[in-house]
Amino acid sequence: MTTSTTSTTSSPESRQAYEAFQKSCPDFLKTAILDELRDRDFSRLDQQGHVYLDYTGGGLYGKSQIERHTALLQDTVFGNPHSTNPTSLGTTELVERTRQHILEFFNASPSEYGVIFTANASHALKLVGESYPFELGDQLLLTFDNHNSVNGIREFDRAHGAKTTYIPVAPPEMRVPEALLESSWSLAKKGGHNLFAFPAQSNFSGVQHPLDWIERAQERGWDVLLDAAAFVPTNRLDLNRWHPDYVALSFYKMFGYPTGVGALIARWPALEKLHRPWFAGGTIEVASVQADRHTMAAGSAAFEDGTVDYLSIPAIDIGLDFLESVGLDQIHLRVRCLTGWLIDNLTALRHDNGRPLIQIFGPRSSDQRGGTITLNFYDNQGRVIDHDVIESQANKKMISLRTGCFCNPGAGEMALGISKQELVTCFTSSDQGMTYDDFRLCIDGKSTGAVRISVGIVSNFADTHTFVEFARQFLDQPGS
Repeated sequence: MTTSTTSTTSSPESRQAYEAFQKSCPDFLKTAILDELRDRDFSRLDQQGHVYLDYTGGGLYGKSQIERHTALLQDTVFGNPHSTNPTSLGTTELVERTRQHILEFFNASPSEYGVIFTANASHALKLVGESYPFELGDQLLLTFDNHNSVNGIREFDRAHGAKTTYIPVAPPEMRVPEALLESSWSLAKKGGHNLFAFPAQSNFSGVQHPLDWIERAQERGWDVLLDAAAFVPTNRLDLNRWHPDYVALSFYKMFGYPTGVGALIARWPALEKLHRPWFAGGTIEVASVQADRHTMAAGSAAFEDGTVDYLSIPAIDIGLDFLESVGLDQIHLRVRCLTGWLIDNLTALRHDNGRPLIQIFGPRSSDQRGGTITLNFYDNQGRVIDHDVIESQANKKMISLRTGCFCNPGAGEMALGISKQELVTCFTSSDQGMTYDDFRLCIDGKSTGAVRISVGIVSNFADTHTFVEFARQFLDQPGS
């Protein structure tokens, strides 16, 4: 039993807690390789006293990834790939090898799917939104728990006369009622362009929506856009089993490095539906100023504006190697065990008068959910403790967590019980626009945000135990 597995203090209490944890999830011992990985590649966490619980915000990179990429940069002469000179051809080979590796990682056939390099998942989503052929009467269907980068697509569809419809998620589990889902799919415009977008895993509640929605929606006339950014760091997405039309992801969420590179993985027929609203260097075969004409490039190239980040893209190849060497199934198992223990122990915390300290917004078990847990703290009178207070106290303990609504307003509004009328009133009360502080003051007597913790590749029991012990300090605080 290493210190990295149990607790940095190895106190009798922590050892006892770890033994109970092992009994509750005996499979956790199968993930011991991740403790060795933490000691070897992520030693900076324990050396600097960090408790990192923000994997949904950003993944962590291993030391060996950086060393391998640094060696590649030092030993290779890279040239802009938009040429056929020796350095350009060498760079193109590395970029295309990475593109192929991405398809292999997600078990996607190159005859069915193409990979477009983007700046991040948000950029991938924007590419779909701005290029999707919305027309008058077409439909955009979204679940309430989409990230703002998906919500923003509604601005494109409205500009073309299409309609946006939202499907609510139902507290406390924050799942979509099946009846609402079926009735919403019936809205598809026959012979029109219908786009259904949902997250494989909510970055607010951790809910994992059924991937069979993809085929079911397609059978009812919908193109499907899957936001996989929060899902793929700890779950296997098999694109030979599931066939979404568009998949958006960010690589730094998966393995920490590099930032600034994401991808849109798209089925070729779905890609052909998209029409770029402009062209740029790299996206065209030929363009003329005098003739005022241009011809778009074929396939992925038509969507990669300018020069791709060719120095960072080989680091994706390295990152995928890194994940494959560790084993995504090992990561998934560890995350499931730690998440279950966190939920059980946080919801068990009660003030002396019996009131719960913690309310979790999302599933109360590890079934069909990821390692993202959103919650709020409440005093012994049942009043919410401001999330800014929680974050400030966590900072003092070197605990990295996240607070707010996490760019997911729909899920936040449902979880926190903020009504449409309250929101409309707030937005119409100011002629100068609204800041987040204005919004918090406007929603009187309710929390406008929450606390989010998330576990990932090298989370260990010490991290989760430390957070539960941190939470205990708020027990029996008097109401204001």
